Amino acid sequence: MPRIVAVDYGTKRVGLAVTDPLQIIATTLATVRAHEVLAYLKNYIATEPLECIVVGKPLQMDGTDSQSAKHVEKFVSSLAKNFPDIPIKRIDERLTSRMATASMLEMGLKKKDRQKKETVDQISAVLILQTYLANKF
Repeated sequence: MPRIVAVDYGTKRVGLAVTDPLQIIATTLATVRAHEVLAYLKNYIATEPLECIVVGKPLQMDGTDSQSAKHVEKFVSSLAKNFPDIPIKRIDERLTSRMATASMLEMGLKKKDRQKKETVDQISAVLILQTYLANKF
């Protein structure tokens, strides 16, 4: 069964998460620079088939697009252009960064590790992917 990749897109860094082949467990994959994410995904897809790519949709608490939405939409357009055969799904990503930080506290990560933005980006991508998987079935 093909995997599913989730993306927490930021203009500087992009957090990535992936499912296991059975699409049961979401795990962190990587944090890459925004300008390198398409190349990273091309390399990844060359070795692992994907069912779809799930991208977090940045919304404000009232449901309107956040300031970063235009950057994410541009990225989604690039994904569609570069990977026309892979469906792109969108998931509300409100509060994922806060939830990621809370998860790191619960896991007992040291303060130094919790301050690494790369870790927050990856865990945010996992939360996006878990939300997608929970609502998929």
